Amino acid sequence: MTTSRIPGFYNLPLAERLDKLAEAAGLTPEELAAFNSGGLTSEQADPMIENAVGTFGLPLGIALNFLVNGREVLVPMAIEEPSVVAGASFMAKLARTGGGFTASTSAPEMIGQMQVLDVPDLMAASMKLHEHKAELLAEADTIDPVLKKFGGGARDLEVRLIEESPIGPFLVVHLIYDVRDAMGANAVNTACERLAPRVEAITGGRVHLKILSNLADKRLAKATCKIPVKELEMVGQDNILSYGGERVRDGIIEAWAFAATDPYRAATHNKGIMNGVDAVVIATGNDWRAIEAGAHAYAARDGRYTSLSTWGRDADGNLVGELEMPMAVGIVGGATKVHPAAKAALKLMAVKSASDLAEIIVSVGLAQNLAALRALATEGIQRGHMSLHARQVAIAAGATGEQIEKVAAQMVADKTVRVDRAEEILKSLK
Repeated sequence: MTTSRIPGFYNLPLAERLDKLAEAAGLTPEELAAFNSGGLTSEQADPMIENAVGTFGLPLGIALNFLVNGREVLVPMAIEEPSVVAGASFMAKLARTGGGFTASTSAPEMIGQMQVLDVPDLMAASMKLHEHKAELLAEADTIDPVLKKFGGGARDLEVRLIEESPIGPFLVVHLIYDVRDAMGANAVNTACERLAPRVEAITGGRVHLKILSNLADKRLAKATCKIPVKELEMVGQDNILSYGGERVRDGIIEAWAFAATDPYRAATHNKGIMNGVDAVVIATGNDWRAIEAGAHAYAARDGRYTSLSTWGRDADGNLVGELEMPMAVGIVGGATKVHPAAKAALKLMAVKSASDLAEIIVSVGLAQNLAALRALATEGIQRGHMSLHARQVAIAAGATGEQIEKVAAQMVADKTVRVDRAEEILKSLK
């Protein structure tokens, strides 16, 4: 049985971490090898993109302690930034004390857009499209019989009038398409291209662009968590209380309020959320650029860019958080079925559907958001982050083997994490 609680995982040598992972999640030696080798050979990469010359690796870590909808989940995260995996893991540990993360998703419906230009009568064309809606949906339903077999297909047709633009007014037709366990771009783009001639015949106009929208606001994922205020206490050296639970809770809520009202702060606040989200999206072979685009567009959906998350307190004084955002991810098609490490990552999480994956990812985003807010509201973002970043600086200065930890520890003690200081420490060690 999978467990996301592996005490001491951080302190184990790399080989032993892999052994623990295999034991906890039932991974085969071949699947472990995909994690340990970068997961993709140059020969495998060659047909995936044009002009391939090799591969580019990222560190792959495992976020621990996640309990999502009552299920233990080990979460793979591909990211180069220090403190992200550790922060998400520790916040997941705190969230467990309040029952873990509760997550849900809406139907996996994507939006395909058709831009209709040169329409003689926009209002009349709009009415005609509504009149022919049933036949258009029926035609769209015949395009992908495999998707239809699994319960997907056309769901709705919406017509929008763009009244003002640099080229004048025009119509936009939205095809709402259920893509089941796929990300859905190919299916939606194909459906829009197939419907375009019929839309032209109905409207008397010219269908120009036919393309998926990455503002997948009909395909949302939401996660919530509750942290008992006692668990928010921060104890320093000699077991002395540094920050009381109420102070930490209120500081987190105050920090969130800044992001909720100021777009300059919201951009960095949401970037912290995406540190967690993107890392899992990349590890599973999904399109992180699409997720980023959808997230930020959703954050500005009311005409003002704001926080994707919400933090507050309940009647019992617990800290409560919620994150809702578009989550167009898949477990079939694309790199999810081609990239060996992506396939192993999906097996590690034991996901059975795209909704399962989306629920895990949005939970990680909420955990990472909490980690950043907690640090900002208490000891500052740099203390924990720079402690982990110091190892990278030590390596950049030329430290190897045991020197890395010694140089990093001294820089942290000096509160000066810079390459020039690392070089000085390294010289003294030699």
